[in-house]
Amino acid sequence: MDSLNILMENYQAFEETQIKDRFFKHADLLKILDKLKANSAFNLREAGRSTNGLSINLITWGKGPKRVFLWSQMHGDEATATMSIADLLNFLSEPGQFQQIHDLLIEKCTLYILPMVNPDGAEVFNRRNAMDIDINRDFHRQQSPEGRILRHLRDEIKPHFGFNLHDQSTLWSAGNIGNPATISLLAPAYDEELSINSTREQAMRVIVIMNSAIQKTILGKVGRFDDEYEPRAFGDNFQAAGTSTILIEAGGFYNDPEKQYIRRIYFKAILSGLISIADESYLKAITKDYFSIPENKKLHFHLLLRNCKLERNGIPYKLDIGLCKEENVTKDARSIKYTYMVTELGDLSAYFGYEEINCEFFNLTQTKKIKIDEPADLIVHDGKNILLTIENGVLTSGNIE
Repeated sequence: MDSLNILMENYQAFEETQIKDRFFKHADLLKILDKLKANSAFNLREAGRSTNGLSINLITWGKGPKRVFLWSQMHGDEATATMSIADLLNFLSEPGQFQQIHDLLIEKCTLYILPMVNPDGAEVFNRRNAMDIDINRDFHRQQSPEGRILRHLRDEIKPHFGFNLHDQSTLWSAGNIGNPATISLLAPAYDEELSINSTREQAMRVIVIMNSAIQKTILGKVGRFDDEYEPRAFGDNFQAAGTSTILIEAGGFYNDPEKQYIRRIYFKAILSGLISIADESYLKAITKDYFSIPENKKLHFHLLLRNCKLERNGIPYKLDIGLCKEENVTKDARSIKYTYMVTELGDLSAYFGYEEINCEFFNLTQTKKIKIDEPADLIVHDGKNILLTIENGVLTSGNIE
């Protein structure tokens, strides 16, 4: 994996510069795919059409016996993996000094990549498709054309491994030591008993390799996603069908709202997994190490105000205030406006904030009464200087992200 770490140091050589935030659309992706048409190593075909008639495209690369299926953005507002896939395609096209990794993958694996399962959702930056269906809960009913395409491709390809690529809330923590879960990994369950057969065990072994690789970059910021069985989900059912399925979730990282740093870590997770499949190093991984990855816990706030001094009926008291940024998509679905919502009050000493302010030596003025699940209206100050102002949920002063 030393070469992989060197590769990451040279990431700018293959980072797709046409994508700079999470709000790219179907047309933006097509421009990236058009570049592949001149490269005979890639095969592109339209796998079907979305509810609103946008193309859903399958990319095939490699000539090896190990079939690996990667699918991304079945939730339209979960775009990090698609950015990483765009970078991966650039690497597979022009690996530069990392030809050895390229050659290993092309000889040992055949990759099948579906970079945008839900283009209609991506157009409006929405989780669901144009029918308001959560595609990842449509495995059995097959009411969405996108779900039918995804299920048909698995049956057609019969992949040995599957990479199920998503984003999760930035509020998840990697265990309880104060780090956000920047990347979360999971070998999905295939039954309610959370049984482990050879198919799921192989996924766990690949995850052990992936975790080891990305820990070198984001030490302590990798979590294990909840493995509760979801009978309607594709990952759980693909696992049951014999495809060793690996879930990757992009969470949060400090000062990275558009996940441009996280896309690099996500890329490293994908590529390390692919390498381990190609060279079969995953077979040497110890399954119990999978369970050493700390479970996700929802212990983070975007802003945590500690030791706030308040008064009720003339009686002073102290509490902590946890605030989370609610995302509000703009009309053109090209950006987001944030609203700080009060999500918890009380003793939050076991919780963490991306940004924290100890208000012990400051005053907190409530412009409006602080209420849970309502926008924050408050000022943090020392009587002369204002440290932070939030008006109707909008940050109007203060040096926080």
